[in-house]
Amino acid sequence: MSVAPFELGNVSVAPGRRAIVEMPAAQLYTQTPLNIPVHVVHGREPGPVLLVCAAIHGDELNGVEIIRRLLRLTALKKLRGTLIAVPVVNVFGFIHKSRYLPDRRDLNRCFPGSETGSLGARMAWLFKTQILDRATHAIDLHTGAVYRSNLPQIRANLASPDTAAMANAFGVPVVLNSVLRDGTLREVAEAQNIPVITYEAGEALRFEEACIRVGVRGITNVMRHLNMLAERRLPHAPVTPAVAGSSTWVRAERDGVFRSLVTLGQRIKKDQLLGRISSPFTSDEIEVRAPCAGLLVGRDNLPLVNEGEALFHIARFEEVKEVAQQVEAFTADILEAPPSTEGDGPIAP
Repeated sequence: MSVAPFELGNVSVAPGRRAIVEMPAAQLYTQTPLNIPVHVVHGREPGPVLLVCAAIHGDELNGVEIIRRLLRLTALKKLRGTLIAVPVVNVFGFIHKSRYLPDRRDLNRCFPGSETGSLGARMAWLFKTQILDRATHAIDLHTGAVYRSNLPQIRANLASPDTAAMANAFGVPVVLNSVLRDGTLREVAEAQNIPVITYEAGEALRFEEACIRVGVRGITNVMRHLNMLAERRLPHAPVTPAVAGSSTWVRAERDGVFRSLVTLGQRIKKDQLLGRISSPFTSDEIEVRAPCAGLLVGRDNLPLVNEGEALFHIARFEEVKEVAQQVEAFTADILEAPPSTEGDGPIAP
């Protein structure tokens, strides 16, 4: 079956070729054009159109490196279908090392957007109509916020069978059955019957090698699930994720200096001591204890906290001990694997 060129913006990408499409986003105060670079890798054989995007929050950097490594994989030479890769969606935030747009809006609360609305609405509309609408499947890459780390995890609406299959194929031990929030990329994609999963791992403004390796491996796992890539010659042992039915945030009950006593991926028991908050000037301190059993999937890294701030994120599972053991083994496997397992080198343009 012959494959037609893939059209994006004003660029036509022939089968077996790749291109970078510069999508005009806006202008700086100096009237300097600001573009969103979009990588298109168009296979010689028909298949799905997978969108992989990062930095919708401009300070979430792990996904930028994940996509850089993804685009260097030699396996893409035999790609079936089309890969659309957007390393930086929120170019304004990326430039300023900020989660937000210049008007302090969160781009991931602006979808589907509008041609005549705020800056966030216009950028969301551009991304949706010019990029997302071309996709059949999507993977959105995120990290925790500034000073907050997330255990590598997938968040997805598991009510959708196709989305659930992608979440399972990604191959991380922890999946959170996450509701769709208004204005997010996930919400608008699912409304258009585009299966989409969110990969959350690490902390903003940081590169974390384990999180990056997990991300690259997970995306290629999904591409193999979609029959976009051939199976590995030396396959990894499959990971069967545990699905968290719910999760709980533990918040600070007072202001002060926070000391955490637990680590990401650790099994948590009900009423376990998680940390302490003390006064920097007196001996007063309070204990922070777990309201439920589960697995620690998110943690605040900043010692200075205000009352009400989120300190810990605990995911609940039926078999917490087994999930914690699987997370520990999975992490060790990722860290011990040599970098060459993620690809054999760059792919020619």
